[in-house]
Amino acid sequence: MRIADLAGKRVAIWGFGREGRAAIAAIRRRLPQLPLTLFCSEAEMGLARAFDAALIVHGGEPDAVALAPFDVVVKSPGISAYKPALLAAREAGARVTSGTALWFAEQASSSVIAVTGTKGKSTTTALIAHLARSLGKRTALAGNIGMPMLELLGQSADLWAIELSSFQTGEAGPVELGVITSLYEEHLDWHGSRERYIDDKLKLAEVSRRLLVNATQPFLLERTAQHPQRLVFGQVDGWHVAGGLIRRGPQAVFEIARLRAPGEHNALNACAALAALEAVGLDAISAAASLAAFRPLPHRLQPLGEHGGLWWINDSISTTPLATLAALESVKGRVVTVMVGGHDRGLDWSVFVDAMRHAAPHAIVAQGANGARIADALREAGVSVHDEATDLTAAVDLARRITPPGGIVLLSPGAPSFDQFHDYAERGRRFAELAGFDGQDIVGIEGLGIA
Repeated sequence: MRIADLAGKRVAIWGFGREGRAAIAAIRRRLPQLPLTLFCSEAEMGLARAFDAALIVHGGEPDAVALAPFDVVVKSPGISAYKPALLAAREAGARVTSGTALWFAEQASSSVIAVTGTKGKSTTTALIAHLARSLGKRTALAGNIGMPMLELLGQSADLWAIELSSFQTGEAGPVELGVITSLYEEHLDWHGSRERYIDDKLKLAEVSRRLLVNATQPFLLERTAQHPQRLVFGQVDGWHVAGGLIRRGPQAVFEIARLRAPGEHNALNACAALAALEAVGLDAISAAASLAAFRPLPHRLQPLGEHGGLWWINDSISTTPLATLAALESVKGRVVTVMVGGHDRGLDWSVFVDAMRHAAPHAIVAQGANGARIADALREAGVSVHDEATDLTAAVDLARRITPPGGIVLLSPGAPSFDQFHDYAERGRRFAELAGFDGQDIVGIEGLGIA
């Protein structure tokens, strides 16, 4: 469905975040007289009316009755496609679409590398854009990484590096190359089950002419084995990590120590980006030198610096236990206090607990809504844990007291932020402030848009 197809339809927009605003603006540019109804939170109603005085604005989440009058519902990514109201609207004949789907319909001829994955997708997408630009390619960086594609509607680029969350993979149109960086359970509250989350993630494979996947994950290899043009990264005959180097087969290409983004998992993300460029016909070997100039994304193993005799690392983007394990691996051999816990969405922490049984850091501080559940599991496994901190402020105070001079305080929660904060970025900025840094210095992701 293209925006022109909305003409004469009764259209509702559900969600007034950045995606929702981008959808309203894009539709207004093409169909300025089309009546639009917005469903948003009551707190957003005033902002919505100021944004577009012609909107019909309703506060609160719509039910099936509220959506019944509409032919088309344009939903934001955070609105689960499995909400009963949306399922009922579809059953009644309404078309449910999104900003992602509208963009793909409008720009079907664009050269797109679409990246998804439980972890690593943002860094890999940004790396693809950074490396392609180093080769002189006019490249767009957009999507779930922080800029809705509709904000760039009608603009041209040689290459589109687009991040898609699991909320968006089912809305993508045909892409030249799909990339899946990793696949673990996450967002079970949105998808409803682990199986549905995996199925939704893998919908990207269905629209990808060629598919690039992480060879270090046997389950991912198994689930994508039937793709007719599947490529892999992370194995020895292609782009992989070995002996402190990023290699292309036997050829040593780049020293991992020169990466500003720490951890072997980030070196593997770089392999994914280089393999993606190679897959679309670009000179990945020449581009690799530019890895040294890539700045780590904020809130992703972001070193804040030294303060009060301690080193502080902000990994607020960590929303799964496996992401926390990867963060701890990146600082292996150092004295580390790790802070875990946040919004409880029922994820299984047993893999984390088992790893801590064998290789626990100096200290673990559990806090937030699921902190007690994590602490109980650790204690049952015989792992020492501090759980007297109920929120992030108390956790930072505790970590400061129990970490010896020269040690690292690592915020890698393994859980979303919604129990205490609006999003992971707000949590990361607050952590920086509690550590003694200026949280406002943590700016957004560089390079968004077209350059």
